[in-house]
Amino acid sequence: MTAIVWFRRDLRVRDHPALRRAIAEHDRIVPFFCLDPRLLHGRHASGPRTQFMLECLADLDESLDGRLVVRHGRPEEELVRIAREAGAGDVYFSADVSPFARQRGSRVNEAGLRLHACPGLTVVDDVGALQTGTGRPYTVFSPFHRRWSGEPRRAVLRAPRKLAGPSLSGAIPSLTELGLRQEVEEPMPGGETAARRRLAAFSIEDYSREDLESSSRLSPYLHFGCVSPLEVETREPGLGRQLAWRDFYHHVILRFPRNAVQEHQERYRGSLAWDHDGELLSAWQEGRTGYPLVDAGMRQLRREGWMHNRARLVVGSFLTKHLGLDWRLGERWFMRLLIDGDEANNNGNWQWIASVGVDPQPAYRRLYNPARHLERFDPDGTYVRRYVPELQRVPMTHLPEPWKMPPELQRQAGCTIGRDYPAPIVDHREARAAALERYRSAAAAA
Repeated sequence: MTAIVWFRRDLRVRDHPALRRAIAEHDRIVPFFCLDPRLLHGRHASGPRTQFMLECLADLDESLDGRLVVRHGRPEEELVRIAREAGAGDVYFSADVSPFARQRGSRVNEAGLRLHACPGLTVVDDVGALQTGTGRPYTVFSPFHRRWSGEPRRAVLRAPRKLAGPSLSGAIPSLTELGLRQEVEEPMPGGETAARRRLAAFSIEDYSREDLESSSRLSPYLHFGCVSPLEVETREPGLGRQLAWRDFYHHVILRFPRNAVQEHQERYRGSLAWDHDGELLSAWQEGRTGYPLVDAGMRQLRREGWMHNRARLVVGSFLTKHLGLDWRLGERWFMRLLIDGDEANNNGNWQWIASVGVDPQPAYRRLYNPARHLERFDPDGTYVRRYVPELQRVPMTHLPEPWKMPPELQRQAGCTIGRDYPAPIVDHREARAAALERYRSAAAAA
């Protein structure tokens, strides 16, 4: 009566339905994690995210009294080896929605093991089962949110007291041993312990402020399942709408798996005349566009492996609308550096801000003016000055558009535009007009 619990994006012991069900139905448990080279070195390879994951695994192993078995290889092969070593035939895991995760599960199933898919990665147990009144998948958030809000919730589960089972070999490697490197300077620590500490310290009153300082910063822990999204909603109902967006994009990628590689809106597939200017892309990636809010967001990404959601929207709008660069370039850069890089959420957000995804709105609705957003969401300049120190002494009246400072004021602020801080790489008005024409032409040609 031995079972394997296959941990994937559920690196916790609290509120873990697959773990609890395996314990209820079997006497002996083998907790297992597989480092799949197809993910580690695939199109979404990321040193920062992998390092965060390794820290999550170390914390999970401690919670499991050092009994987590970690192997490096293909799960469909490693699970069979583990099953033979332990005399197990049943595998319990948390059901995932990404195309790769589902394909991987099918290959494991073909290996002859009995698979038991359990909930745990989303607030609503089966986001794929939600559908409109006409039996279709949701493509607009608001009606999805109304339906989602009325769905029943299961009870939050406590952590098991102790596991019994065989001790098998398989240790957690280092990032270097996996052939990856850390590219982020100040990442958050990984693990369920850190996740619960952050959740306990969170205040919904702070989060409700409309500025770039307020955020739960729970997204990396939600991505790796260090904390259950259902428990987060139960403890902090005020985060419900943000969790609903997360479930919405999981619903979308499950029902429209081709969105992982192409625009959801057919009229924009291959019809948008994207630019291919590598210098513009590099300026955006390095945070030297000349637009302070854009540069602050991109530098925060390089420093922390994370970015405030409002900044993500602004830098995404800037890449696709101001620079006219393909949204997939932004998606790829984010997935390289973000420790919360999640295919469903990242893809959904990039398609949303590029006006090519679900929940469609005219392109001009998501064509943001970085200067106006700075004035609204960083009114005292704290966020921008933290990540763009060249602008530390620039008066708030000129911080949104520092290139408009008179020469004498530039000297006083120690920030000469074009030398200490870049001049804008594009003009907002010209870029806006070009973007609207780009989308108009693409829609007309469809």
